[in-house]
This record gives sequence, C-alpha cells and structure tokens, in this order.
Amino acid sequence: MPKENVKVRIVSLFEKSLNHMTFVCLFYCFLQNPKTASLVQDLVKKGAVDELKKCFSSRMEFGTAGLRAAMGPGISCMNELTIIQTTQGFCRYLEQSFENLKERGVVIGYDARAHPPSGGDSKRFASLAAAVFISREIPVYLFSDITPTPFVPFTVSHMSLCAGIMVTASHNPKQDNGYKVYWENGAQIVSPHDKGIAKAIDENLAPWPESWNTEEALRSSLLKDPFQEIHTEYFKTIQKHCHHREINKSSGVKIVHTSVHGVGHSFVQAAFKAFDLHPPYAVEEQKDPDPEFPTVKYPNPEEGEGVLTLSFALADKEEASVVLANDPDADRLAVAEKQESGQWQVFTGNELGALLGWWIFSCWKKQTTDAEAVKKVHMLSSTVSSKILRAIAVKEGFHFEETLTGFKWMGNRAKEILDRGNTVLFAFEEAIGYMCSSSVLDKDGVSAAAIAGEMISYLATKNTSLSQQLTTIYIEYGYHLSKNSYFICHDQNVIRSLFERLRNFSGQESYPTECGRFSIAAVRDLTTGYDSNQPNHKAILPTSRSSQMITFTFSNGGVATMRTSGTEPKIKYYTELCAAPGNSDVTHLKKELDDLVNAIVENFFEPVKNKLQPKPE
Repeated sequence: MPKENVKVRIVSLFEKSLNHMTFVCLFYCFLQNPKTASLVQDLVKKGAVDELKKCFSSRMEFGTAGLRAAMGPGISCMNELTIIQTTQGFCRYLEQSFENLKERGVVIGYDARAHPPSGGDSKRFASLAAAVFISREIPVYLFSDITPTPFVPFTVSHMSLCAGIMVTASHNPKQDNGYKVYWENGAQIVSPHDKGIAKAIDENLAPWPESWNTEEALRSSLLKDPFQEIHTEYFKTIQKHCHHREINKSSGVKIVHTSVHGVGHSFVQAAFKAFDLHPPYAVEEQKDPDPEFPTVKYPNPEEGEGVLTLSFALADKEEASVVLANDPDADRLAVAEKQESGQWQVFTGNELGALLGWWIFSCWKKQTTDAEAVKKVHMLSSTVSSKILRAIAVKEGFHFEETLTGFKWMGNRAKEILDRGNTVLFAFEEAIGYMCSSSVLDKDGVSAAAIAGEMISYLATKNTSLSQQLTTIYIEYGYHLSKNSYFICHDQNVIRSLFERLRNFSGQESYPTECGRFSIAAVRDLTTGYDSNQPNHKAILPTSRSSQMITFTFSNGGVATMRTSGTEPKIKYYTELCAAPGNSDVTHLKKELDDLVNAIVENFFEPVKNKLQPKPE
C-alpha cells in the first residue's frame, strides 16, 4: 500500500482525530524503518483502529524512571523515533543545566533486548541516542558491548560525567524496552528533573538533521568507548568489599549462577574472580544473552522457582548447595539454598536484605577499631521493605533511614549522606535490589553476587548455612516475617475507589481503626501527606498524588502497605510482623501474619467485589 494511501486510510479510520505531529511521527517511521512501516501497513489493512489508536494517540510519559514500554510503531512505543525525540529533549535539558556539558559529556549503555518485528533493539537505540548528543558536539562514552545497568551509574561517578543513559527494560517481558536516566551525582533522576526533561522532549519532537546519522556519529572523535577502562576500574573498586580472600581461595562451596538470558554471565564470573572465589557453575541454556528469553515465562528471578528450574537441575547434578540468579540487566540478585530435606528455599528480598545487611556490618565492625566510627555509619531501605535493618541499627548503634519506594530515592539520599562525610554501608529494597557498595548509587546484582559468594564461603567454615544464619539474625535482633503479593486490576476507577474508601472509611477523611480482629495503631498516607504518628499529622517522607500508597501500623507489631505500581496494572501489598528479640515462637508468628494478611485482603482489597485478579501462581 503506497504511503499516501496509508495516510488517507488512517485519517478515515480515526476521523481526523490525530494531530499533525502524530503524522510526522508516522512518516518518519516509514522513511527510516521499513519493519515499523510494515507493521503500520498491516494494521491499516486490517482496519485495527483500537491498536492504531493505542500506538499513535498518546505519547509515552517520561518520569523519574525514564521510559518503559513495548517496542513497536507509534508515539506510545519504544522505537527509533521516540528514542531520538526523548534524547533530543534530554540533551536540551542538559544544555540548560550544565555550562560544561561539552567538556564532561554523557555515558550510554545498553542490554541485549531486541524486537525483530519492529526492527528495534537496545544497541541501535543507544547508537541513535549517541548520534543526538554528538550532533550537538557533546562527548559521548558509548559502551561497545552490552553491559549491566550498574556500570552506567558507576561510569557517571567515576568519570564525573553530567549524565548517563541505560537502554534496558530490566526484567520486563521480552517485547518491552526502556530508557533509564542518571544525573551527575550517579543516582537516578528525581523531580523536578523528570518534569523538566518531559517538557524539553515535547519542545523538540521534530528530529534534528543529524539525529539519524549513526554512521557519522560512530566515526566522530567525540565518541569514546569506556568499556575496558570501566570493566577494569569497577572490578578493582568492588575488591575493597572482599574481606576473606584466603577463605575464598580454599572454599569448597559449589555455587550455580544464572543470568536468565541477560547480560550478567561474564560480569559475575569476573566479580567472583576479583574476590578469588571459585567460578560458579553457569546454567548453559541461560548464560548467553537471548532477547527471546526462551526458557522462562517471565525473565524475572523475583518470581522464584519457575525461573530457577534449570538452575536447580544443574545444582543437583553438580551437588551445589546455592543458586544465584540475576535479572536480565544484572541489577538484581536472587538467592536460593538447598535444605537438608532436599527442597530448595528461595530467599525473599527481605530475607536476603537481612543476610547482606548483617554480613556487611559484621565485616565493617571487625576491621574498625574506632568505637565512635559507628555513629557515622548509615544503612537505608525503602519504606515497603523489612524493618530488620532498623532493629540491627538500634542494637548496634548505627543510623537507619527509610526512603520512598525505589532506588532513585535511596541513591540520592545515600549521596547526600556521603557528601556530609558519612559512610553508607548498605541499602536494599524487597524487590531483590541491593546496593552493597557506595561506588554504585543504585542496585547492583554483580557486586551483590560476589559479596554473597564470600558470605556463603565464610559461613561454610562455621558449618552454617544461609538459612541457619538467618535464624540466628532473627533470634538476636527479633523475627521479621514478611508476606508480599499483589492483585491485578486494569480499571483505574476501581483502584481509585478502593483507596478512597480507605480514606473515608467511617465518614469523611476517616481511616480504618481496625481490620478484622486487628487494631490499627497508626496510618500514613503518602498520596495525601497524612501521618497520624506526626504531631501535625503531616508525613515526613515526600508525597505524590500521582500514585496511591497507604501504610497501616497494627498494635500487634504488624505493618502493611498498599500501593499501586508505577509500571504495571497491579495493586501491591507488603506486610511484615516485627517481633521483639526473644519472641521465637515462629509457628505462632507465621499464623498471626497469615491471619493479618487474610484480614487485609478481605476487608481492604475486597477482591470479589472489585473483581481483582490474584497473582498468578
């Protein structure tokens, strides 16, 4: 079908509802990418109005997480044109923010994602982003090969660059891609940068003349490849967290590692080598990057056993006792351990957070002779994560702080703490994200894997398993049992109604005082800014009306947070029962937590009434 006929056909399908810029976008797709053009032509031939509207009616929103969407045609998808438009806006915003941008430059990394039907892939997107900056005479450090996401914030900090871009959709489904942005401090952007960048994108939608010219850009003297330097410096830097090199060298512990078809394999192997750990057994079917993720339904190790089936099989074959798993961009880490029963225990993000927090503080404590130094030590976690670090901090004397959900908050807060001359030893979130080194102000599954490997090797010399050590931590600092899950809901009206009901439970602006048999001691609503625990009832943590988030603290020591997801149609809940040290009746505590969760689901979520879909098993 000729291009002009396609335009006429789309006009008739949409009844002239699309604006001029949408047609500009459409025909740039036709001119530059025949695969994208073919997808649009097929939709037009089929008269697929709803699908075309989905692609072309509304633009992706740029937020603090950057962009994340399906690859495909149109302004709602990740494609060559939307990458150029986004980068042009980001470039303009950086020009306004930094007088020395042309001296310092930016770094761009990418994962191995690709979408053959639309011709989109991470490397191509990264090259286009580089072309945009080079067209403005801005130096670009473009990695020549796939890298883990944490390499980008490390490079920003190590080379004192103005910004960083990572093209990745992390653990999202295979058709997705994303555009993640870091500021000069090495942390993800927070407001107001997101709003400023979004505005600049809208003001620079028409591609600049040289933005498509990747061939010229790749030949430019402004383009540098940081791969070798950063590879060397990163693994040199994380070695300062290696405390038991002799134990590592002689350890007989066998560990299996999977990168789940992502970028992590060679980098985790290098991290183990940097720690003098024996290399982990690699899951052959999953060690090489494959954008199809052929052996898993979801490329997300947070989903647990379903993603780790091949890892368990290899571990059984090699008689390995521990499995480590990274997500596809290697910024997260999951750990599983074989129990005496022969069953595998997949640790939750909170449990691994407790283990890593204990380990990192213990190592720091052993090598520190100054008793006063602990007063400058800090640890962080997100507000929906376990409070175990708070319990350890109370007993050990260091500072603990909560932030909003997401490493963009922990990374920026960590930088503020570091800039005051303090030490940030560790930060984590329950979604298997760990910052074990302040040289990367974001979650980092590569360094976490090596540090976990050393912890496992050390515990083996004490004939102690991870599970046993976790129990020891709970006995000393108090049991912290958690249960997290979610419901799927595609109806925003239902979501709004559900949360508004909780805010007006027994009258206007009145929150629940009980949930089933459980008494509620405090309520914090980070959507409205209400916190019953504060003298003025104003929340200390930042608030946002663009998302829903309410936390209930119960009289029995339970804490429950209900929140919406920023990237998926989910209403999530995070529950934890925090017991005082000495209360070791685990059976009773587990039943108490189960009863609390059931009460929250029945009384607050009302899944039958609201037609909520439970988390798929």
